[in-house]
Amino acid sequence: MGRTVLVVEDEEAIAGAVAARLRAEGLTVEVTGDGLDAVERCERLRPDLVVLDLMLPGLDGLEVCRRIQRDRHVPVLMLTARAEESDVVIGLAVGADDYLTKPFSMRELVARVHALLRRAERRDEPGPTLLGDLEIDARARRVSREGVAVHLTPTEFDLLWCLAQRGGEVLTREALLAEVWGYRDGSGARTVDSHVRSLRRKLGDGLIRTVHGVGYAVEPT
Repeated sequence: MGRTVLVVEDEEAIAGAVAARLRAEGLTVEVTGDGLDAVERCERLRPDLVVLDLMLPGLDGLEVCRRIQRDRHVPVLMLTARAEESDVVIGLAVGADDYLTKPFSMRELVARVHALLRRAERRDEPGPTLLGDLEIDARARRVSREGVAVHLTPTEFDLLWCLAQRGGEVLTREALLAEVWGYRDGSGARTVDSHVRSLRRKLGDGLIRTVHGVGYAVEPT
């Protein structure tokens, strides 16, 4: 069955170029430049992925992301004209899985779209795993600390699970990009850093340690 992608972008030139390239990849693509219309289309179409501009008129991309994630998770690739960390962190916090900063290459966009679609097909099978005082339930995709649930976005969960399964082994950003995001060309190191910062805010600074010049590892306290 063909995959459907909703492109939410108010700059017609960008929206048209993105749609044309994704259609050339065999994907079914719908386009809108309006936030409210994007929310309605997500409810009606139930797309497999949303390419979402952060800076939309009226209902902005962050609010669109919040609303479309209410009933079910849909992978979101956020487009932003600014690389400011605060924008990226907020976008990831409301459910975006990854981001690209404008201007971006169509080749990179296509690679990330395919990687997100592949990730959406994966299903983890192992039972609960303990990481310090955290319990990670891969089947239910839930994380709790002393019985209290900790809300993680799907990408944050995948990153934590990847690190937890390695038992303290240091993983490079490139390895994490390949295993969690499915990127094979090493692009997107800042994406890893942004998600690690988000996990630290939610789970504490001591859980994931930085090995400077190498990458990250879990270190439960």
